[in-house]
Amino acid sequence: MSRSEAVCVVTWPAFDPADEEISSLLETAGVQVRLRPNVGPRSGEEVVEMMAGASAGIVSTDPFDRSVLERLPELRVLARTGVGLDSIDLDAATELGVVVTRTVGALEEAVADHALALMLAALRRVVENDAVVRRGSWDRAGAFTSAGLHGASVGVVGLGRIGSAVVRRLEGFECEIVAFDPYVQEASVPLVYLDELLARADVVTLHAPLTPDTRGLIDAGRLASMRPGAVLVNTSRGELVDEAALVEALRSGRLRAAALDVFVDEPPATPALLELPNIVLSPHIAGINEVTVREVTRRAVGSMLDVLAGRPNPGIVNPEALAHPRHATGTEPG
Repeated sequence: MSRSEAVCVVTWPAFDPADEEISSLLETAGVQVRLRPNVGPRSGEEVVEMMAGASAGIVSTDPFDRSVLERLPELRVLARTGVGLDSIDLDAATELGVVVTRTVGALEEAVADHALALMLAALRRVVENDAVVRRGSWDRAGAFTSAGLHGASVGVVGLGRIGSAVVRRLEGFECEIVAFDPYVQEASVPLVYLDELLARADVVTLHAPLTPDTRGLIDAGRLASMRPGAVLVNTSRGELVDEAALVEALRSGRLRAAALDVFVDEPPATPALLELPNIVLSPHIAGINEVTVREVTRRAVGSMLDVLAGRPNPGIVNPEALAHPRHATGTEPG
């Protein structure tokens, strides 16, 4: 592939084509950009059509399963703008020679901030009280009296970079923190089984990746086992939670509230989630702020260019894919 033929499809919706530094890097490397921002669900067929002829992608949550990857013979690298890999079949990518990278370290602190913001919004009933004031009421100690986070019992599900960052923030609120993570042996907070965590916590916050083991992790049975009046916060992946069961738990008053940044379908396809007053919603923006947008873009572009040029990069997830014949062209950009 010659320099003029190197094409990168960008679906990361926050990508700024006017950024001079990024534009200069791409131009110097001879990589042409096709913008296809992800603003909603895409089918595999749409992804294949969108990626046709591309050697690289800077991608958001677009689906790259085996059936898609097998029809993209020129694709050499997918730079994921985030840390979750559930939208990419990593085994198929490795087998087919598609290097996958991710932007670890660029947005974890922002996600932790947002998780705390959602917790506080749900407990303090910020959205409901905002609506009260806008209606012209001034109900200071009535139906919308809130709960507090200080001193509460909080269960953290998943102690990776984000879960650990959430723990550090909760310590400032003097919370009683317990955690569940089957892959962690030692931690700064007590590790308990998931069922114990659910029974003990006033607030449960999810920070686990989407895997076959975590899909549907918080189902109807586990929602029923949560402490009455508890709050559920999810900034990881929507598929961890049975949304229909969550709606029933919120309607019945079994749960005090929920706060969601992620959904099974995005935008959400469960109407009741949009109608319930005791739920706080945001559009999968936990990792996005003015600082992280540029850092994620910079890291994704850098890793993509490194792979195309045959250079090492710390963001590479499957270095075995580099041994595939499609990386031995000898005509890398830059």
